[in-house]
Amino acid sequence: MPPDTSQAATSDRVPATQATRPSAVGTAPAAGPEKLSPQSVTVIATLLVATFVVILNETIMNVALQRLMADLRVDAPTVQWLSTGFMLTMAVVIPTTGFILQRLSTRAVFMLAMGLFSAGTLLAALAPGFEVLLLARIVQAGGTAIMLPLLMTTILTLVPVSRRGAVMGNVSIAISVAPAMGPTVSGLILQHFSWRFMFVFVLPIALLAFAIGAKFLRNIGENEKTRLDALSVVLTVPAFGGVVYGLSQIGGKGGAAAPAVVALGIGVVALLAFVLRQLRLQKREAPLLDLRAFRFRMFTVSILLLVVAMIALFGAVILLPLYLQEIRGLKSLETGLVLLPGGLAMGLLGPVIGRLFDRVGPLPLTVTGSTLMVLALWQFSRLDAGTPVGWIIGLHVALSLGLALLFTPAFTTGLNPLPPHLYSHGSAIMSTLQQVAGAAGTALLVSIFAAVSAAAGLVAGMHAAFLTAAGIALAAVVLSVLMRKTDGAAAPGGH
Repeated sequence: MPPDTSQAATSDRVPATQATRPSAVGTAPAAGPEKLSPQSVTVIATLLVATFVVILNETIMNVALQRLMADLRVDAPTVQWLSTGFMLTMAVVIPTTGFILQRLSTRAVFMLAMGLFSAGTLLAALAPGFEVLLLARIVQAGGTAIMLPLLMTTILTLVPVSRRGAVMGNVSIAISVAPAMGPTVSGLILQHFSWRFMFVFVLPIALLAFAIGAKFLRNIGENEKTRLDALSVVLTVPAFGGVVYGLSQIGGKGGAAAPAVVALGIGVVALLAFVLRQLRLQKREAPLLDLRAFRFRMFTVSILLLVVAMIALFGAVILLPLYLQEIRGLKSLETGLVLLPGGLAMGLLGPVIGRLFDRVGPLPLTVTGSTLMVLALWQFSRLDAGTPVGWIIGLHVALSLGLALLFTPAFTTGLNPLPPHLYSHGSAIMSTLQQVAGAAGTALLVSIFAAVSAAAGLVAGMHAAFLTAAGIALAAVVLSVLMRKTDGAAAPGGH
């Protein structure tokens, strides 16, 4: 019997389009040419703006640490906690978003995320000292962690399969342009204002997004009365927090420092316990993070491709600024301007690549993108103290194009086959593993850079680190060949 569609949108709920609306028996979305309703466009646009703001804030702090050390009178290991604490909070909160998105309404989750982010931003702008600023960053991170899974889950619910590539391409504007603009915006602000203005300028945009969401955002889909497993929540702290902290500290110190190794060991054991706990809870239909998404082959392949791409990406995100500042002597603002064209190219090409994906599928895009990524990273491994800056910008644009050709197809191909009850969990798994991959990439590449630099100089260290990144990126070429176009779920799958 077909699902009952007699109850259309009420004043406070936007239903999924007919092509994507989950039925009572979990039937799949069917591909179709349906246009998005004005309400759906408003919901997605609001979430895109909010996601852009929170991700911009994530990277805006990176070039301000030296100024903060002087103004707040703290040393380098202490000030680094403003980044480490943010990353740890993200790693712990993201695994819980699968539950949060199922338990609360879309509107409630958005208000929670932007409320936390806005409160943290205000507290950071007014912070009298380091301790309050660190607390503010943790509060900000709590809101940031919720936004991207919320955006992904909403797109899966509202957008027909035939148009998801184009819409996911728009997501790349938020996740690519915002991090690229962060250092540039921060450099401009710090050149003329106090560090507090990094938060003063972000706050009105965050509050505007909050107000627009409060006025126009409507709930989508149906809430589920799932039960929160307290033990799973407790395990997320040592599991994801321990792994991310251990990896980030090993990388930051250039060697396997004892506390970092201990944290990593505890994290791995707790992560195993967390996985076993979820497998047990799945039998009772009550997992905090539903791992049955991995039963879908293209989800697993796409996740692996994203993990490899994220590790390789940090070759540019972490190593290029080191090269430009340590070897070429560029200032933070100049470094940001060198990296800006690549970030803009990645984001602005996202919608074009998304439309291409809808027409030709993932295979030609991901193979081209992974090949470009390998070639660009290999060329980065040949940089020296006299390499023209124009060539560096060109290589970074080529790398960014390669990543753009990977990210949109991987997101869409991985999430497409999931049935509606796994939307939020699949989005949470993707976001969590991106955090872990980012920390792992930083740890590995910075450790290699530090070790080789100590023995043979900075240029040799840079060559070794970029060559390692290029070697890792070869795995992306292999995974790209396995990519196939996916349709909507054909059954309640995953059970």
